[in-house]
Amino acid sequence: MQDAKKLQFSVLRAEDSKHIAPYFYRRPNRTCDSCALDSYLWREYCDIMVAEEEDKALFLLMDREGEKYTAMPYCDEEDLPIYFQRIEEYFNQVLNQPLKIYLADEEAVKFLKLEENPRYLVKEEEDFKDYLYDAEELRTLPGKRFYKKKNRVNKFKREYEGRWEYRSICCSEKVVVWEFLDRWYQSRAKEEGNGEDTLEYEIKGIHEVLQNCMSIDHYIGGIFIDGRLEAFSIGAYNPREEMASISIEKGNPEIPGIYQVINQEFLLHEFPKAKLVNREDDMGLAGLRRAKESYNPIDFARKYMVVQKDFKGYEDFVVDKFEEEVMQYDEEDTPS
Repeated sequence: MQDAKKLQFSVLRAEDSKHIAPYFYRRPNRTCDSCALDSYLWREYCDIMVAEEEDKALFLLMDREGEKYTAMPYCDEEDLPIYFQRIEEYFNQVLNQPLKIYLADEEAVKFLKLEENPRYLVKEEEDFKDYLYDAEELRTLPGKRFYKKKNRVNKFKREYEGRWEYRSICCSEKVVVWEFLDRWYQSRAKEEGNGEDTLEYEIKGIHEVLQNCMSIDHYIGGIFIDGRLEAFSIGAYNPREEMASISIEKGNPEIPGIYQVINQEFLLHEFPKAKLVNREDDMGLAGLRRAKESYNPIDFARKYMVVQKDFKGYEDFVVDKFEEEVMQYDEEDTPS
């Protein structure tokens, strides 16, 4: 057994992105967390720190309102039992608490057979399962199942013919995105209610990614009307899963069809060879659920809370703060 104290965590830095990104693809994982981008978007919200071991594994340590938790280790699948034990030892010996994982990917949970192991409490986090789609279907919107989507796209293109364009957004155009975000945030914050705190962290995360555009792996594109940005999306690519992971999608809600157009155009231009699309979870919000279901998902990337039970006082750590936060959100109207 190695000394758990030798596992040294440090602040997640933008300049480390190119180095750590390959860790995320080393084992099967279809969640949105299988790309480094989301870690940077939510770095401040979750106070994310990272540690590496022997160039074989990457660990994340998060702290949300005083509660420390982790993710499944990012490593080769055959090494997962070793590094799962490593992070458990760190929690026990250094943090003096049971191992706790939020949003553990289903692939790792099944590979480690945690649901069959009496040492662990394993609870599916239903509201945080990611929606998975056939990429070619979202690029082409075929048949009756996508009839309404295609109608909205065609109506938008007719109405704004000659006035709109899709553009991949480069680092030098980050100010254009910031200006749009300012406009979008002013209108959206009024509607967010209890979710305003999360919204502010999301905006900060977007600013960080754009500020470090050259360092953090990501794709970004937008819909411009009369030269003004009216919608944009940010995503990343998981080459192992041949999956586009869409982390951010913002649009002017006063423009009918804008969300359908950015959804389609972003995939056509930035992810033409992707076979799978991850559009993240619905956070238990009925409006967001309807929007995601309307795109006809083909599967889900399920996630779990894992708590080590053979550690004294583990009962105090069984609370699921992720689900508690969901219960505080007001239902919101989401473009579909």
